[in-house]
Amino acid sequence: MARHRVVFLDRASLKATVRKPACAESYVEYEKTAADQLLDRLAGATVAITNKVPLRADSLQRLPQLKMIAVAATGYDVIDVGYCREHGIAVANIRNYAVHTVPEHAFALILALRRNLLAYRADVQAGVWQQSDQFCFFTHPIGDLHGSTIGIVGEGAIGQGTAAIARGFGMKVLFADHDPPKAPGVEFTPFDEVIERSDVLSLHCPLTPATRNLIGYERLKRMKRSALLINTSRGGLVDEQALIRALDEGLIAGAGFDVLTTEPPRDGHPLLDVRRPDFILTPHVAWASDGAMQFLADQLIDNIECWARGDPQHLVS
Repeated sequence: MARHRVVFLDRASLKATVRKPACAESYVEYEKTAADQLLDRLAGATVAITNKVPLRADSLQRLPQLKMIAVAATGYDVIDVGYCREHGIAVANIRNYAVHTVPEHAFALILALRRNLLAYRADVQAGVWQQSDQFCFFTHPIGDLHGSTIGIVGEGAIGQGTAAIARGFGMKVLFADHDPPKAPGVEFTPFDEVIERSDVLSLHCPLTPATRNLIGYERLKRMKRSALLINTSRGGLVDEQALIRALDEGLIAGAGFDVLTTEPPRDGHPLLDVRRPDFILTPHVAWASDGAMQFLADQLIDNIECWARGDPQHLVS
């Protein structure tokens, strides 16, 4: 097996044990890497590990020794895959590691919103219960999931995992139709029909030029006013200003997001200012259960070792 210089650019993004690759002649971890540090840190490296540090053409063309990029995530929009394909740089991502944790997080958001948990919690803290004439009070509507319809955009492992939980709640599942490639054995429904019929719309697709701002104001207007929009995938899938407008105008009943277009939102972000019980924002942690992160870390190194042995797995380029 060839020996490689392996550099992990943003080790702090992963809370798990990461073993040194068997093919590594040298292995270096950096907690985080700024743009102006990238070239120096990857000088002489043949394998780069990145989670969220971008590797674009202008940097890659100055790293002639780089042969492989191991992405410590499923999404690989931080990588210029076209450049890598043209210049023989292998790119491998993580598969099927969050098939339980992301769907569970999605349903945590769905249940909290459908049953108005944040609003009721605020009422209890404000003393409403103590002042009630009855043993309980009904200041906010509470909806059941049973018998309702969930529309899922993306029929990969996480979308399928979300569908499995939904069926357990007695929900009808619709998968939104899209251009190939498609998962086999899935019955698809026209996208606009999914938008209009869904009581919950949950996004589980990658961010690509075709899916950027997939959900904008016009599609939000076509949703049921009682519907929820859930995004545990990528922030750029939804036009965030359109979402705020839709919430303000009552076009949908609520939204639960785990992602933003810019992460972390150091200079502020419009969704950070949305303080209302029908909107929940979590800090991109749907994927981050302890078990899921360890699975990711193990597969990350497996991807490097398989590539080094000449038997690559999970290549995207």
